[in-house]
Amino acid sequence: MGRISISCLFPASWHFSISPVGCPRILNTTLRQIIVIGILLASVSLLYYSLVIRNKYGRSYRDKKFHRYLARVTDTEATDTNNPNLNYGIVVDCGSSGSRIFVYCWPRHNGNPHDLLDIKQMRDKNRKPVVMKIKPGISEFASSPERVSDYISPLLNFAAEHVPRAKHKETPLYILCTAGMRILPESQQKAILEDLLTDIPVRFDFLFSDSHAEVISGKQEGVYAWIGINFVLGRFEHIDDEDDAVVEVHIPTSENKEAIIRKRTVGILDMGGVSTQIAYEVPKTVSFASSQQEEVAKNLLAEFNLGCDAHQTEHVYRVYVATFLGFGGNAARQRYEDSIFTNTMFRNRLLGKQTGMTSESPYLDPCLPLEVEDEIRQNGQTLYMRGTGEFNLCREIIQPLMNKTNETQTSLNGIYQPAVHFQNSEFYGFSEFFYCTEDVLRMGGDYNAAKFIKAAKDYCATKWSVLQERFDHGLYASHADLHRLKYQCFKSAWMYEVFHGGFSFPINYSNLKTALQVYDKEVQWTLGAILYRTRFLPLRDIQQENFRGNHSHWRGFSFVYNHYLFFVCFLIVLLSIVLYLLRLRRIHWRMLRNGSSASLWIEEGLPPQKIPGAL
Repeated sequence: MGRISISCLFPASWHFSISPVGCPRILNTTLRQIIVIGILLASVSLLYYSLVIRNKYGRSYRDKKFHRYLARVTDTEATDTNNPNLNYGIVVDCGSSGSRIFVYCWPRHNGNPHDLLDIKQMRDKNRKPVVMKIKPGISEFASSPERVSDYISPLLNFAAEHVPRAKHKETPLYILCTAGMRILPESQQKAILEDLLTDIPVRFDFLFSDSHAEVISGKQEGVYAWIGINFVLGRFEHIDDEDDAVVEVHIPTSENKEAIIRKRTVGILDMGGVSTQIAYEVPKTVSFASSQQEEVAKNLLAEFNLGCDAHQTEHVYRVYVATFLGFGGNAARQRYEDSIFTNTMFRNRLLGKQTGMTSESPYLDPCLPLEVEDEIRQNGQTLYMRGTGEFNLCREIIQPLMNKTNETQTSLNGIYQPAVHFQNSEFYGFSEFFYCTEDVLRMGGDYNAAKFIKAAKDYCATKWSVLQERFDHGLYASHADLHRLKYQCFKSAWMYEVFHGGFSFPINYSNLKTALQVYDKEVQWTLGAILYRTRFLPLRDIQQENFRGNHSHWRGFSFVYNHYLFFVCFLIVLLSIVLYLLRLRRIHWRMLRNGSSASLWIEEGLPPQKIPGAL
């Protein structure tokens, strides 16, 4: 009976033959070889999975989770200035009351163009943040700009002592001026900046160019603050957990019209003493009620790319930022008192009354705690007041101070505000949002409107003598003082109305967290500034990696896993030898069984040869 034999120049064990009846001999004559080959293939597959797939995806996921949970621990460790792979950056915040310098550091970029730099605040040997503040504000030198470089030198000397000397020339220095400088005439601003740009490169070796010293707008400051908060919270990282909140984003400048899915960012609310600011991402395409509204919106919407590659849209964000001067807690109280004083004096003249002219007939203020006494002095006149502690009435009285309009998509002062997707959003409230909820009411953190109203009502309706007694017993926050106690009722009402009335957040909104710090540390807008301004630096590391990889794509892989690859190769060679020996043994067995070598050569598909005798 004829057979068809198939062979190749591989080891003899890869040979098999097929019978005319269609039954491959491989099914019965080489069963042990099939089992060994199967074991070999399974071993190789298992090794490939464990070395490549699992390490590529599983370990990176675990590392991210590990990094996230231990971020607070590692961020508080002293910076290793002996590490040559660390880079440094310096930001000087020139505010209205003083200037502060912040030193940041980050390791070498990992080479992935989709990841941002891992920037952290530098810490000294005592694990304290490398920060220094001086007074007064830089705007005080408007009349003598030639003294500005001397004024700021102590800050730069402080940074130079902490940044390794060998790193000075590659350490970028940014001097960014805010509110105090904004109110100066442009000529005085230029004179101050010119002195800095002229003298600092002579005295220091930091990387400092003309664009590194400027007066930033309130919009820029708000964007930097938004970037800093979201960076610390990890909202710019890739989605790596099913529990991560996501959002669908439309990128208008992208050629790809399809929406992308990424982590949901948080919005920020910051109420200071003078102003209130709101900033949040606008993931959807916005629409406008009028052309005038569209023109205003251009100054309130910022679109920027945090990624190192301008052609990639993964880190393109559209953020709404609005700052409202006069809407801070103290400024709002001042506007409220001005309104009370003017209206009361006018009413007294019109009706011939003496309300508030003496302490015996005071003006009854619903925004002050029950029975507390206060005074307003203007133009040599004094208006006496006494609190009645009526929280709801206080809210009604201060609502006109919001300057709301009937136009759609507007907030405080009738300023345009794009719609917020309340069901899929999250906000953090800082400064007065935290002080109002925590210092006295002791309910900072997750905000609940119903509980807040109840606590505020109870506080306002409590007699001033009782509040003082509680204060003396230390029942309030350690930094709360009598000034806070006196105006807590007003500020609670003001915060509530700004949030729900001004910014139109629903009463049942549950995704506001009031906080003073994030992960136990204060987050400055300077972190967002250094992150944004150094966003192209990873390109240098990526290009170097690509250059090294052009000639040896697998060099890094083989360097790390060479011992595994050697084991795999050794295993393959060993099994090949074993299989070859088994084949020789089978040939020897056939020769003994047939008693002739000629038949063996015919079976192998070769011409018969003369052999002296059977083996």
